[in-house]
Amino acid sequence: MRVNVYIRLKGGVLDPEGETIKNSLQGLHFSEVQSVRAGKVFQLELSEEDPARARQRSEEMCRQLLANPVIEDYQIEIMEPPS
Repeated sequence: MRVNVYIRLKGGVLDPEGETIKNSLQGLHFSEVQSVRAGKVFQLELSEEDPARARQRSEEMCRQLLANPVIEDYQIEIMEPPS
């Protein structure tokens, strides 16, 4: 089963990478860009077939390694296997 994990900085946490990207885009004449928040996406391929168990295991991975719970939020998306 494929799982997508989206990691984003919590609101209120400074995002220097996002600020740099915003400034670069504005420097390239994309003046409509008001703000950018950078994040990460992990695509996991799990041998698990039960979506509930895949979500549970992915949550554990986020808490233990993939996300820093002090400054980051995460969202887990379970992808249905192709039929």
